[in-house]
Amino acid sequence: MLEIRGLDASYGDSQVLRGIDLDVAAGEIVTLIGRNGAGKSTTLKSIMGDIPRRSGSIKFRGEEVIGLSSERICKLGMGYVPEDRGMFSTLTVLENLTIAPPQGDGAWPLARIFSLFPVLEERAHQKASALSGGEQQMLSIARPLYMGSSFLLLDEPTEGLAPVIIDAIGRVVGELKSAGLTVLLVEQNLPFATSLADRHNLLENGRIVRTMSNDEVIQEESQLLAHLGV
Repeated sequence: MLEIRGLDASYGDSQVLRGIDLDVAAGEIVTLIGRNGAGKSTTLKSIMGDIPRRSGSIKFRGEEVIGLSSERICKLGMGYVPEDRGMFSTLTVLENLTIAPPQGDGAWPLARIFSLFPVLEERAHQKASALSGGEQQMLSIARPLYMGSSFLLLDEPTEGLAPVIIDAIGRVVGELKSAGLTVLLVEQNLPFATSLADRHNLLENGRIVRTMSNDEVIQEESQLLAHLGV
């Protein structure tokens, strides 16, 4: 579903990604793991077209997208949930959900979204700024579902959340996989990642140095945690 070859990306004169090769098949959850500054978030932004200086190839459903705008990539079915969650704090939950129109037959109706996220229905007419961190994260995941995304880029969805909320986010992501969605996940929380993912990619200095099965990461978790400095 996603095929990346030789992806380079830079901020000004600083090169961050160096020849990234990455594949994600339909229905998979695949992670990017690595130390802070390794290039994980930059990889997601590059896929979405948010980094202007890129080269290489990014194919989504067989179509080359590296030259497309973020808006066009989104319309192809790619949804991006940034680390900062991207809420419009002065808008209500419902307004945040519906600010962008649905695209295609895969868009989730509000009834289905509220079934997965009942707290969003309860708080539909409250300002997004009044939500807890976990509730904001659920809203940020729900928005691309309303728009019709079938492939989600999730950037550190558990960061700063309490364990009980992390468990809830994990159940949501698991249900999305069961519903047929595909996920590329940036995550420092290895137990969370291994509870969901099929494969893991270790980034160092802008390069993927190793691709591991879920079993391999579980077996080497203590060494990887030490390496990641977690």
